[in-house]
Amino acid sequence: MNNNETLHKSARHVLLAVLAVLPAAVSAGPSGQAMAFTCAGCHGTDGSSVGPSMPAIAGMDPEVFVDAMKAYREDERNASIMNRIAKAYSDEQLKEMGWFFASQRLNLFPQTYDAALAERGAQLHDEYCEKCHEKGGRPGDAGTLAGQWMPYLHYSMEDFLNGKRKWPRKMQRKVDAAIEAAGDTAIPALINYYGSQQ
Repeated sequence: MNNNETLHKSARHVLLAVLAVLPAAVSAGPSGQAMAFTCAGCHGTDGSSVGPSMPAIAGMDPEVFVDAMKAYREDERNASIMNRIAKAYSDEQLKEMGWFFASQRLNLFPQTYDAALAERGAQLHDEYCEKCHEKGGRPGDAGTLAGQWMPYLHYSMEDFLNGKRKWPRKMQRKVDAAIEAAGDTAIPALINYYGSQQ
């Protein structure tokens, strides 16, 4: 076999290898990062929201992200437009987006908070919330509370308390205990505490 035949045979093998993987590459669709760009208007390009009624989702546990998106998709979670948006994505696409946001660094923005309420909120957090929301509510498998926008936390708690959002396991019992201990100031105190965490 001469050099020319060897070259043609090698080129043919390379071409066959490319053709074999091309359908998989084409069918793979957009990356999690590309799909996440559709979230930028509300949640920021990296998941660090700059709008106080929109949650920051950078650094979020990917399973928490997927669970939230599935709840929106199934109309099990109160939303303005998220339920319509979530319906556009498959389970696999949600996982890819979740891993993208999990890999992003959470950038927090200073908020105005009541120092006395935040101090009481720190005590309530330590007693009732720390077990699930570890390290003062830092990103984890129970979501992100530390540094989260206070208006968003307020709206979320209203949804839980008004029955518009399903309570996660054990959360209602803990919130009820905090309210019993601190009365009407319990929720504002916790919100101010989380808002104070940078």
